[in-house]
Amino acid sequence: MKSFLFVISVFVVILFLGEANGDVFSDTRKLIEQANNNGPYIGVVIPNLFEMNPLLNYPEFHATGLNIFYKGRKFRFGSIGEKQVILVMTGLGMLNAGITTQLLLTLFDIEGIVHYGIAGNANPSLNIGDVAIPQYWSHSALWSWQRYGNGPENELPLEAFGDYTRDIGYLKIEKYSTDLGSDNFLNNIWYQPEEIFPVDGTPEERQHAFWVPVDPTYFELAKNLESLKLEGCLDKDTCLSTPPRVTTVEHGTSASIYLDNAAYRSFIYDKFNISPVEMESAAVALVSYQHRVPFIVLRALSDLAGGGEHSNEADTFTPLAANNSVKVAVEFIKLIPSQKKISSVVGI
Repeated sequence: MKSFLFVISVFVVILFLGEANGDVFSDTRKLIEQANNNGPYIGVVIPNLFEMNPLLNYPEFHATGLNIFYKGRKFRFGSIGEKQVILVMTGLGMLNAGITTQLLLTLFDIEGIVHYGIAGNANPSLNIGDVAIPQYWSHSALWSWQRYGNGPENELPLEAFGDYTRDIGYLKIEKYSTDLGSDNFLNNIWYQPEEIFPVDGTPEERQHAFWVPVDPTYFELAKNLESLKLEGCLDKDTCLSTPPRVTTVEHGTSASIYLDNAAYRSFIYDKFNISPVEMESAAVALVSYQHRVPFIVLRALSDLAGGGEHSNEADTFTPLAANNSVKVAVEFIKLIPSQKKISSVVGI
């Protein structure tokens, strides 16, 4: 009898919790529907709190007081200039950034995505504090790692089926040995394009993209910010040697890897003409691009990705870079015109 009563009690608790969760979901769904009735919005996707907090405190951001919580994310509603915005923090890395961007675009009426934050700098012609705005983004940690003994002339596993390619290029690890000319069991790493499934494509019929273009209208708008004055000092005693600037560049890249290595920094700049290097933007780009939603990425350079003479500069200049990225993001959002979606897929 006691065991029977225990089972019934557990069943009632589970039923109660299920109904409670259903009520919560129902309430959240109503909030989402009401919010979308007042859309569309610019989605502002931000990696971390130290990059979000300066925007929350920025004079031109006005919070409405509406916050919607869903699947571990907090969507904050407000306005910048005449634009309605939804702010959301992704957390660190490609997976978090992709999931968050997908949720944002699935739940809400979004006319465009602005992603901002800090980044390492691989471009020797740029400086700490600069805000770099790339025209193309890549995910540079999708690899085919070639077995020892094979080289550029050898087909990769599954290459014949279209899974992998030698078209993009490779990193020959032995070139970076301290004993130059010696062989290396780590051999070669071949860079690979992402498989993508655009909303206007055929489901389960993959396309490929390595360089993902930002929205061309957004990119042209960003050039209007190149004369914007940025912060050059943390305080009266800590200033940059070169006044920071806003600049458009060709390429940025992302991987869930914190880069603080001079040799790899030089390699990706020489190989791919990379400027900002960081951990989220390519995921935002790939999701936005497949949804055919205009997007742009604005990254303030906080360090030299291992290229400096001393310890990593981000320990000092992250607050300055974060503030500069927020300023550029706010000024960019104020320039955004009516909705315009991208229309073509760029292959490898």
